[in-house]
Amino acid sequence: MAMAMVMKYVEEWDERLQEPREGKALLLAVLAWSAAFATLRFVLLPKRSGDFCNRFVSQLHVVVALVLSSLSVQDWSHPFHPLAAPASPLQIRAMSVSLAYFVYDFLCCLILAPGDISTAVHHIVSILSLAYGFFYATSGTELVACLWLMELSNPFMHAREMLKDFGLKDTWVNLCNDACFALIFTCARLVIGPYLVFVTLRANNPLLVKLGAVGMQLVSLFWFYKIVRLVRYKLLKGYRSRSKKL
Repeated sequence: MAMAMVMKYVEEWDERLQEPREGKALLLAVLAWSAAFATLRFVLLPKRSGDFCNRFVSQLHVVVALVLSSLSVQDWSHPFHPLAAPASPLQIRAMSVSLAYFVYDFLCCLILAPGDISTAVHHIVSILSLAYGFFYATSGTELVACLWLMELSNPFMHAREMLKDFGLKDTWVNLCNDACFALIFTCARLVIGPYLVFVTLRANNPLLVKLGAVGMQLVSLFWFYKIVRLVRYKLLKGYRSRSKKL
């Protein structure tokens, strides 16, 4: 039975991929994100590293994704409704732009950071979930809400690495950025996130959407573990620094 369900999804997926308008729009969006990176890397910021330019593109995506996701919310008093419903045109637009970005970023990360397994898993789960919602125009509320929560803390995550390029690693600016990242990540992914996963699993969503919700939550838990280790390291480092001065 499970194999029959998988084959059904594969057949339906092939049919959807044959629709030229959707495929062309997605390909153009991937090329647009790639062009943005190339422009930054070779024209505007040639002295900066590839990682820096990629994170600059990621910051642009954060702005676009949050704006499009926010515009797609039908009722802010009930942001997680309607559940298991057909995606609206605004939700499809938000998913398509971010799907193209994740495809671009996944390929870029394979080149710039080939050993980062957690990021690769995050990208694969994101691509599969958004692709399903985009091509089948379904579960728009759940997928866009997940996208919104994921991107909320990303500006601080990328800024953390970009600040190193400016020589601001061990400064109060970096410390404030780390604190904001830890706080927003915890609230978005460990407080609101589990509730979104719960309502996604309880609603009549496709299996792939439910698996994507669980997978994303597991990735968030792993990253939260890394954040706890980072905070512990920062606190111990500060304590040792003060002890030496005394």
